[in-house]
Amino acid sequence: MSRFLIVVPPLTGHLTPLRPVAARLAARGHHVVWAGAGRWLRDRLGPVAEIHDCVPASFTVGAREPGLRGLAALRFLVEDFLRPLATAMLPGLRAAIVRHRPDVVVTDQQAWAGAYAAAEAGLPWATSASTSAELCDPYPPNVHDWLRGCFTHQRWVADPRLSPHLILAFSVPALAGPAATTSPSVRWVGPVPQDDPGAWTSPWPTGKPLVLVTLGTQSTETGARFLRECAGALAARPGLNAVIADPGRVVGPCPEHVHVTPWVPQQAVLKRAGLVICHAGHNTVTESLWHGQPLVVAPIRDDQTVVAAQVVSAGAGVRLRFAHATAAHIGAAVDTIRADPGYAHAAARIRSACRAAGGADEAVTHLEALARSTTLIPEVTR
Repeated sequence: MSRFLIVVPPLTGHLTPLRPVAARLAARGHHVVWAGAGRWLRDRLGPVAEIHDCVPASFTVGAREPGLRGLAALRFLVEDFLRPLATAMLPGLRAAIVRHRPDVVVTDQQAWAGAYAAAEAGLPWATSASTSAELCDPYPPNVHDWLRGCFTHQRWVADPRLSPHLILAFSVPALAGPAATTSPSVRWVGPVPQDDPGAWTSPWPTGKPLVLVTLGTQSTETGARFLRECAGALAARPGLNAVIADPGRVVGPCPEHVHVTPWVPQQAVLKRAGLVICHAGHNTVTESLWHGQPLVVAPIRDDQTVVAAQVVSAGAGVRLRFAHATAAHIGAAVDTIRADPGYAHAAARIRSACRAAGGADEAVTHLEALARSTTLIPEVTR
């Protein structure tokens, strides 16, 4: 039995792929401890999970302006969230390592403190690449140099986003494309659907093609206009059924074939969908393609632009401009995908690659191998 400390930021999408991995580790007899924002983790993992709270109650993040895009959004993410979060978490993670004595630290690529604390303690650490965007090195040289400069305050690690020991990439090269890193530490394990997909009962007795519309968990404030335009586009297509996830309750009345709900069991709906309209969030995209569903993607910010480009390059979807897409644009994109079987064929090809990648079981196999390893690639010079 090995001991694993799993470090995550308080971001739902970054927790998602690690939950089935942790469940598989526990099922194989390993000891798993989660580290992060204690109350936030407890709300999502339930009363049984072992949790080490390492985010002080005093830690706060200023509100991000809804319209922030591009480099301004990246600067906010790094300077106003990721770096302060790493500083806040590091003392608690040092204590967690002393208390729980992990053999391996598994840290999300945006929980930099996990890499710092593990390397400082001389422990092997694995990166959970909850998005493949940064494996493609998407930044121009000046941004790349600025970003690397953000890591220099910790001398233990050259880049806390990319472990030299093991990177679990929850995607596949068939989607990420040839630009993805060829680092020897990357293991493409594919998406990891939740073990319990939930139940969903269709509100319609007929079997018309189904479209799912979702903007994930972080876009409620910015998504109102786009969701309403989606509703308009789908209302004009009575030959389709549509489910719109509307947590902010911003979509008004719709015809019977357009079902608007604050929340959907996404995995259960994806099993029946034929097309997905989304913000190009990595989890939504990979889960959709795991089910073989082509996509209309309208990226908002952060890694979503890179993921949307991957979808288009792979031939599995159509990209729209989030801030400018109208019901006419959205409807035309839906019609294009439905009229051209090439999109469905590309999605099916990626589905096959995803299912062959191994998912949570493959991730656990690599983590177990790392725990057994006695020879590690050295970190930066001490």
